Amino acid sequence: MASVPFHYIDLRTFCYATEDEKRVEDAIRNLLPDEFELDRVENKGHHGDRIIILSARVELADDMRYVLERLSELDDIDTIIGELDERIDDNCSFFLRLDKQQAFKNSIEIGNGITLRAKVEAYPAKHAAAVENAETALKQAKEQAGKARST
Repeated sequence: MASVPFHYIDLRTFCYATEDEKRVEDAIRNLLPDEFELDRVENKGHHGDRIIILSARVELADDMRYVLERLSELDDIDTIIGELDERIDDNCSFFLRLDKQQAFKNSIEIGNGITLRAKVEAYPAKHAAAVENAETALKQAKEQAGKARST
């Protein structure tokens, strides 16, 4: 994948008082390159319970390629590609929710717990151009991951 048609990729998850922060951190780290720095913000919930927000912004092309290759492991990546028109908004942002429990197990699945938001490069910044660019990037990542698995 020569170029990456994204300005950045944001990943975010919440760690509630009933969850082990280290396990939640491991879940989000399984989507990121090694030694990637996470932002940590501690908040309080409505009833005073602790909520920690863990997030990362991926801006370097090689790091974004890594995240895209992890996404290409989704069993239903073709479904995601088919839904890009609905998953990309008018501001050219691509949204996807991933299963936090499965990410902890180093498996990538659609679900709840981790939010991915990627700002798609599109010139002009139009929805249709963003969909086309994201589709190309995801298909290339899928192809690259397939080649890596076959070797």
